[in-house]
Amino acid sequence: MTTLQPPAAAEPRSAPPPAKRDRRSWTGWGFIGPFVAVFALVFLAPIAYSIYLSLYRNQLIGGNSFVGLDNYTQALQDDQFWQSLARVALFLCVQVPIMLGIALLVALALDSGRLYGKNFFRISIFLPYAVPAVVATLMWGFMYGNQFGLIGDLNDALGTSIPDPLSADWVLASIGNIVTWEFMGYNMLIFYSALRVIPSSLYEAAEIDGAGQFRVITAIKLPAIRGALVIATIFSIIGSFQLFNEPSILRNLAKNTITTDYTPNFYTYALSFNGQQHNYSAAVAIIMGLITMVIAYVVQLRGMRKGA
Repeated sequence: MTTLQPPAAAEPRSAPPPAKRDRRSWTGWGFIGPFVAVFALVFLAPIAYSIYLSLYRNQLIGGNSFVGLDNYTQALQDDQFWQSLARVALFLCVQVPIMLGIALLVALALDSGRLYGKNFFRISIFLPYAVPAVVATLMWGFMYGNQFGLIGDLNDALGTSIPDPLSADWVLASIGNIVTWEFMGYNMLIFYSALRVIPSSLYEAAEIDGAGQFRVITAIKLPAIRGALVIATIFSIIGSFQLFNEPSILRNLAKNTITTDYTPNFYTYALSFNGQQHNYSAAVAIIMGLITMVIAYVVQLRGMRKGA
């Protein structure tokens, strides 16, 4: 009678030698090492150097001496800084909702499938984003001219008196028009890409339930692209606080309207390169970075909160 023998127990695997384990532990760092090096060089190092500069002041007697938080205290009491900050805050509250609203409407129209020639419209609307900001600002700046540009030609041809877009009352709106023209297509593409990945089964279920187009937009499309809306809003907030190219270029056409403290970034640039106040400008830049970071973080928390 044959007896069955139990299977032999498998021999435990021997642990890899220490040298091999060390090589494996360094493999991940080998992949991310180039990114970490570039990130530290172009992002962390400039921030650290700016913080270092903001803690010193170049004095006539004693040279560059440590002053602690004096530059920050001075910035918080600087009326020019607060006026420039209030100006970009107004710009943000008016221009960003208009730009994102138009971009969302265009994205919904393209996604509806009822727009004839949507590929042509999508490329045409996105095309201004490919135009460099300097070129776009110069182009619009010369059209704004009431003596040599489109506004002046219209006044002469029609016998009207269209308000000067580069006057003190209208220049901020004119800058907002340029920024909207530049970045509306970019935000439209973000929204349109998010709309295209919504499962078609949701639309089929809504059609079975008899939901109309407006109900589909409010109940399916908008909730599904909430993340894209938050991202576009954060990018627009950061861009508004970094407003620099448009006012700096238009200043040559409206010197009496756009001053060197028109925006915080323009003010920081003027302090550093025209006034040679590198330490104080670094403190202003750090404060603006903190304000931007806090507002963007609050918007992110509010936008991604469940049930928002």
